[in-house]
Amino acid sequence: MRVLVTGAAGFIGHHVSARLLARGDAVIGVDNLDPSGDVALKQARLARLGTLPGASGFTFHPVDITDGPALRALFEASPPEAVVHLAARVGVRPSAGVTARDYVNSNVSGFLQVLEQAGAARVRHLVYASSSSVYGAGSVPPFQEGAAADHPLSVYAATKRADELLAHAFSHLHGLPTSGLRFFTVYGPWGRPDMAPLRFLRALREGAELALHDEGRMQRDFTHVEDVAEAVLRVLDRPPSGAPAYRVLNVGRGEPIPVREFLAVMERRLGTRAKVRPTPAQPGEMAATWADPSELERQTGFRPRISVEEGLAGLVAWFLQQAGA
Repeated sequence: MRVLVTGAAGFIGHHVSARLLARGDAVIGVDNLDPSGDVALKQARLARLGTLPGASGFTFHPVDITDGPALRALFEASPPEAVVHLAARVGVRPSAGVTARDYVNSNVSGFLQVLEQAGAARVRHLVYASSSSVYGAGSVPPFQEGAAADHPLSVYAATKRADELLAHAFSHLHGLPTSGLRFFTVYGPWGRPDMAPLRFLRALREGAELALHDEGRMQRDFTHVEDVAEAVLRVLDRPPSGAPAYRVLNVGRGEPIPVREFLAVMERRLGTRAKVRPTPAQPGEMAATWADPSELERQTGFRPRISVEEGLAGLVAWFLQQAGA
C-alpha cells in the first residue's frame, strides 16, 4: 500500500513511518521541517528512516500542508492509497512567538487542504491525529468518545476539535472514510525535547532544577509511542463503515498516574533525585486525562499495553545512548 504520511519527520510520524516500511508499505513522507521545532532532530529522524528495514520504500517531500498547489501536485504525482495525517502545530501552551493564528493556519487550514486532496484522490482511508485535549472542561473520566467535547481549554484543543468536525463533514458530503485518533500523552524514544519526559531526563542527568507544575499532582494517561504506532496501523487497515464513514477513537492505556509518580520512575532509573521547583498549574492544562480505550479494542482487537515502568526503561536507555553516557 502507498501511504502518504504528513509530519513524517515528527515524533509520532517517524515511528508510524518506520512501522509501515517494516511491513512493506511504500511511504510518501511529507514535512515542512518547521523551524519552530528542533530541525536537527527532525532531520535525524528522517536519516534514521533511511537505514531501517524497508527504507527503499520511503520518499521524502519538504512540502507545507498549507500550500495547496504544492500539496495537490504531490498527490497527483504520487497518488496515495491511504493517508496518515500527523502534521500539526502542537502544544497546549504556545511557544515563544506562536500565535492563535499559527495554530489555526496549520491545524485547521492545513487539515482542510489534506481533506480536499485526499477526497479528490479517493483514498481508501484518512487517519488523522486528534488529541485528548479536546475533552476539555467538564469531561467525566474515564473519557469516552461520545462525550460532548465542546469546552476546550486551549486554542490547540479547539483546532483539534475543529478537525474532527471538518472530517465528519467531508465523510458525509464526499464519502471519504476518516478516523480521528485522540492521542493521550505520548512518550518514548525520538520524542520532542520540549515535552516533559525529555525535559525531566535532561534536568536529572545535569543536576538542574526542573519546574513541576501543580507540584506534579496533575494526572496523565501516559501512552508509549510504539503502542500509538501500532494503534495507527490497526486503525488504518480497518476503515470505518456506514454513512458517514467517520469515527473518533481514544488511543491511551486507561491508567492515568500523577506526573510526580512518572518523574519518580525516572529518578529510580537514573539513581538520582530531581531538584524540583514547584510552579502553578498552567493555563490550558487539564487536571487529568484518562482514556477509555474499549472502543479501540472492540474495533481493532488492540489496546495500548506498555506499562510506564517498561516504557521508561526503554526511554532512559535511549536517552543515555544519545547523550553518550
